[in-house]
Amino acid sequence: MAPFGAPVFILVADGPRGTLLLSRERRVVQDAAPEDILNALVGVPLGANDLRAVLTGCVKAAPAATTARAYGAEWLAVDLAAGGTIYLHRAANVWRIVAGRYGGLEIDYAAFEGNRPSRVVVRGTDVNLTLALSQVEINGDLPRDQLVALKIPDGVAPLSLEQLRKAGPLE
Repeated sequence: MAPFGAPVFILVADGPRGTLLLSRERRVVQDAAPEDILNALVGVPLGANDLRAVLTGCVKAAPAATTARAYGAEWLAVDLAAGGTIYLHRAANVWRIVAGRYGGLEIDYAAFEGNRPSRVVVRGTDVNLTLALSQVEINGDLPRDQLVALKIPDGVAPLSLEQLRKAGPLE
């Protein structure tokens, strides 16, 4: 249980299919692309790999650099082949990605816990989202046969992506 009752939503994805359960509203979006659900829910047009990259401090999944520019000895901007830029800062002889631009989004890594971001700010034309990351486990052992499928409770009504977009925080 979330700290204040049922969670607002639960999003589960397996490859190209996702399910979003709005537990408090008793509505569900099923069999939709996870990036379409996320975009309709909060206006972030990222697929699973790019979202994972954003949340882990990489800006873009598998980025390929084209050019780099140094700003003094402690700042570096790296342009990406797929479009966009990653900004790095050097502290104590270690380079860290601190911000980036990609796919119409500006990403700011506002705080870190050790080597990973603990607060990520994502801004775009239709979105201004701050994510706080806590209790993060990276590369945890989740054998596929032990994963639990999202169980949809009785009495939950279906919801289309368009209905979600119109009912969400962007409308």
